[in-house]
Amino acid sequence: MRKKITLFMLLVAMGLFAQETTEEEKLSVGLSINHDAFFGLNPMMTFGYDVSEAGTITAYGIQWGAGTGSDWGQWTEFGIGYNHTVGNFDINPQIGFTFGSLLSSGAAQEGIVGDGIVPNLTVNFGSEKFEGQFYFGYYAALSDNTEAGDSTNNYVHYWANFGYKVASFFSFGAHFEELYLSGGETNGGGDLDRVDGYVWFGPYLQFQKGNAGLRLSFGGNLADEDDRFAPNDFYKLSFFITL
Repeated sequence: MRKKITLFMLLVAMGLFAQETTEEEKLSVGLSINHDAFFGLNPMMTFGYDVSEAGTITAYGIQWGAGTGSDWGQWTEFGIGYNHTVGNFDINPQIGFTFGSLLSSGAAQEGIVGDGIVPNLTVNFGSEKFEGQFYFGYYAALSDNTEAGDSTNNYVHYWANFGYKVASFFSFGAHFEELYLSGGETNGGGDLDRVDGYVWFGPYLQFQKGNAGLRLSFGGNLADEDDRFAPNDFYKLSFFITL
């Protein structure tokens, strides 16, 4: 499985670099430095290459290992996809892979290549006065690196937000986000039950100049205090820039 993933990554890279380097106007790069109450620091970079007026080949990488992911084998995520623009909507399905130990052993063993696979979808909305985003990702164990008593882990992570643009430099809105353990298989027999991580809900404030800005989201954790594995309130800060 690890050899297949390595070959897949090489083929993707070869396909991207085979394009003419003089077409730089078709390229876009975005960087967001994110920090929140559960994952800690998790910077993300995105890449896009326009192949038509409405279509873009996309790639992304997330360094989860800078926050709590350091306990999950320096958890790292990389993926590719295709974005299609329809009116005010950008619809971007992607397939990602994780490197580490969270999914393959519940963070009980060493980090490995082929830890997990992440089919995911991001839908962005933007108009003159309104903005919004929907994300859904399923984090499934791709490898079983468990020892007796360890379990693989699968997670569902999604969010939705919608806001109003008061001015070119300021907008506000509401953010809803949920993370939960959806299951897993235990070495020795048995399956894991669903466990809630957090259910976050609250407002956000965003300040922006051109392609750079910052967003603060905050609020409450609505998941049951006795059952959830993420105890903190909801707070998330993002710095972002698009080149």
